[in-house]
Amino acid sequence: MGKITLPSTILQFWDLGGQRDIRLIWPRYYDDCHAVAYVVDATDRDRLVEGWEVFENVLSAPQILGVPLLLLANKQDVPGSLSVEEIRNHYEEWFQRRQREHAAELGPMSPTSEVPTAERMASLNVQGISAIEGTGVRDAVNWLFIRVQNSRRRDS
Repeated sequence: MGKITLPSTILQFWDLGGQRDIRLIWPRYYDDCHAVAYVVDATDRDRLVEGWEVFENVLSAPQILGVPLLLLANKQDVPGSLSVEEIRNHYEEWFQRRQREHAAELGPMSPTSEVPTAERMASLNVQGISAIEGTGVRDAVNWLFIRVQNSRRRDS
């Protein structure tokens, strides 16, 4: 767990890890989640599709509906890494392709459950960071702080 103290609040972060076995515990954290920051390796083109599939599982959780979503393109300091724009485009293209495939499987008259995911994707922000150098991290924290403060989600 990480903690950042700001003048008016304390932000707590959990790095849940991305290994397959660890992903099974992620839903346990969703009820207390006020924002999602999902990190992808902008140098690992071969695993982006896997990352999008995992990210889609996160987005499909009803507990996080209405929470701010931040997609972080890490390793922006590495030459040849995908830019923020390339990461955004890659995800949007993957998402649209997935929607078409899903619609084709269901047929033209079947209802689709994509609206909540589409709404979440529309509110998604993508930012570049370098965890090693620390660049972009402060901007990401500030973005999360402002969005959490203004979030429509209300705890019961």
